[in-house]
Amino acid sequence: MDGKESLKTNEQIIEELTKDLESSCIKVDEKSASNEGAESTLDSGDSKDSDGKVVTESGDDETEQDTNVPKDFIDEESLKDRELTLSESEKETLKEEADKLKNQGNDFFKKGDYTEAVSMYTQGLQTCPLAYNKERSILYANRAAAKSKLLEKEPAISDCTKAIELNPDYVKAYVRRAQLYEETEKLDEALEDYKKVLTFDPAHTESNYAVRRLPPLIQERNEKLKAEMLGKLKDLGNMVLKPFGLSTNNFELQKDPNSGGYSVKFHQHHS
Repeated sequence: MDGKESLKTNEQIIEELTKDLESSCIKVDEKSASNEGAESTLDSGDSKDSDGKVVTESGDDETEQDTNVPKDFIDEESLKDRELTLSESEKETLKEEADKLKNQGNDFFKKGDYTEAVSMYTQGLQTCPLAYNKERSILYANRAAAKSKLLEKEPAISDCTKAIELNPDYVKAYVRRAQLYEETEKLDEALEDYKKVLTFDPAHTESNYAVRRLPPLIQERNEKLKAEMLGKLKDLGNMVLKPFGLSTNNFELQKDPNSGGYSVKFHQHHS
């Protein structure tokens, strides 16, 4: 093969260049199509506008639902407004309806259907006029019992508190809240509730036992918390002292038997 035969014509050079360019364009187009296909699986029927907002098929922006309001929330302001227009007989009728809802809730509770029980008690609270404190306190206390069975302990505590606010002498609500406080490791609050029960019923068995049982547990918890706090302080101190070649072991607290105060004594450890 001579030199002339090895030389490529201009047409051959152009053909090779355009071939490489064509293959690279095909790869880019395939990649774009793949990305568009993946994005289409993110939603069904919704699209994004030029600002990146998700819009529905009707073109409206998708609004975020308010999830901060509990489903069993009782809007007492609305109940107050409603009550302004009610006659005494109408209030009495609503109280009777609320009592029926409470009884239905009790039936569901006895069957072990605590979710439906909560729903019935909530409807009762939405029906019963605010003027009937005792009836509403019972509804709150019963709802707390059902929530407790559903392991919704903090909401149950809130319902007990509401029951007590409406009826400050409601022993059963204090006992239930004390139990829930203890279950959620709020031992100090539990002890206070049990003590309160004894002011109403000095012979209350559970409360008498609790006021003897809880103080040692509270002391044990406090000692544990103190040890954990001192451990963290020691770690912090060692971190600060390390650049100086020191540690908290170089310092000792000494109590003055006369004044009861403390002084710090430094020890230099030699290697």
